[in-house]
Amino acid sequence: MRYGLIAGNGRFPLLALESARRLGHDVTVVAIQEEASKEVESLAPRCHWISLGQLSKLIEILKEEGITEVVMAGQVKHAKIFSSIRPDWRLAKLLLSLPSKNTDGLIGGVIRVLEGEGIHLRDSTVLLKPLLAAEGAMTRRKPDKDEDADIQYGRRVANALSGFDVGQSVAICERACVAVEAMEGTDAMLRRAAGLVNGRRLSLVKAARRREHLLFDVPAVGLSTIPVMRESGATVLAVEAERTLMLDKESMIELANEAGIAIVGMKE
Repeated sequence: MRYGLIAGNGRFPLLALESARRLGHDVTVVAIQEEASKEVESLAPRCHWISLGQLSKLIEILKEEGITEVVMAGQVKHAKIFSSIRPDWRLAKLLLSLPSKNTDGLIGGVIRVLEGEGIHLRDSTVLLKPLLAAEGAMTRRKPDKDEDADIQYGRRVANALSGFDVGQSVAICERACVAVEAMEGTDAMLRRAAGLVNGRRLSLVKAARRREHLLFDVPAVGLSTIPVMRESGATVLAVEAERTLMLDKESMIELANEAGIAIVGMKE
């Protein structure tokens, strides 16, 4: 297959490119200057760099490369969209037409523009299916009775909030929601929560958006999550099975086992 890959930050685009190479797919990278790692250049035969806001340039590159199938991989920090974006004429026109500028509104609008140009967005996990969370406990330690109660409560809260674009994670302590993820990200949210619970243990619950597709904004956790959980006193991580990417999955589970942290995949 021939794909275009729009690369944001983190390990997601790097792992997707490594997988594409193993599978023999021809991938052209369009990397976002403010977000993507320089490492993407060594993992793809062709790499173009664009700045946030250059929607016309993105379309021009994809058409020049003859690409009609595109995957989005990696995060673009929502806060950076507001602080750094310099929209070109095409994106400025799109922004003016949006009723709301949350993630679904912004990226959904971009998808419509791309579709109008004959460029189709594919499932973000298409190259990384083995890294999706499995159902049930993935670590040696399973959640205990109290942690399981926190997970069930946190799940209701996270699912209720997931449609409002205020982040995908919540920190729970003794069936109370201590913190909700916003633009600061999961790690900062956990540290904030730790300052509020006086050493009591936390449960981290991450929900996927209530949408049928996985085209963008796919929940992801990785190695860096575990040290922050340990630092903040979080003892369990609950994610949605088959809808959450676990970057460096085997190493992450091994690190969680060493820290005595339980990781569990929840049914949708």
